[in-house]
Amino acid sequence: MTPEQGLPVLVGMDGSEQSSVAALWASEEADLRNAPLRLVAVAQQGADEEVWEFLSEAADRCRGERPRAEIFEEIRHGRPIEELIWVSGGAQLLVIGSRGRGRVAEAVLGSVSTAVAMHARCPVVVVREARSSFTPGPVVVGVDGSEPSRAALRFAFESAAARRKELVAVRVWRPIFAEYSWMDSPSGASWFSLDDAQRELAEELGEWREKYPGVEVRGDVRFGHPVEELVSAALHSQLLVVGHRGIGGFERLLLGSVANGVLHHVDSPVAIVRGAHAV
Repeated sequence: MTPEQGLPVLVGMDGSEQSSVAALWASEEADLRNAPLRLVAVAQQGADEEVWEFLSEAADRCRGERPRAEIFEEIRHGRPIEELIWVSGGAQLLVIGSRGRGRVAEAVLGSVSTAVAMHARCPVVVVREARSSFTPGPVVVGVDGSEPSRAALRFAFESAAARRKELVAVRVWRPIFAEYSWMDSPSGASWFSLDDAQRELAEELGEWREKYPGVEVRGDVRFGHPVEELVSAALHSQLLVVGHRGIGGFERLLLGSVANGVLHHVDSPVAIVRGAHAV
């Protein structure tokens, strides 16, 4: 058993429908991980009665979907960002909804969600309302050779194994020589560079193939812009996994142009994994 196993799956609740959808998704995830589910809301002083009401409703909905689930509700007082980051240290996964509009905690895809995703002490999954349940598609992971990318690979393999689904590892490639920088396609570019990207991806996947022999894995080296290619690859996925602070083709992957683009254009849940979670 890894240190993370046995820790709860945590959900940040704010009374919005988006956070309720996130809770339902998290209940399925907790069931896959055989972990307890912990619903946490950060309330203003004097708002506990209102908060307990929507927390209880969300917990009942989750129990209706997962009657054997171990579910806990908790109210905390303070600033939503700080409290969620603090409690994430005792969780194996933190799940938050996008574009929340609750009066208790403003969990919008922006100030709170972005800050929590950047600083949480465990992997974070942002769930959009459009996709509230699992789909038949694969787990997709962005790979760039960095240490955070290795942490993302670990998380992606664990997720694919738990779901018994295919894993698609996507690496976005561009020619490395300046004389080819004007090209719109790889035709005529250095095939050595493309071959090198494919070889490095295969090497990265090799270690994890051995650890998870039951996971069907497909490498996918693409030419283009990381946002566009990840969005395309994740079109029919049930989960997209990206690493925090990638390099190379995934430069500024989290909370820069690529991450914001992915979070705003991918309907499937997006898992953000920091490098500290690599083994």
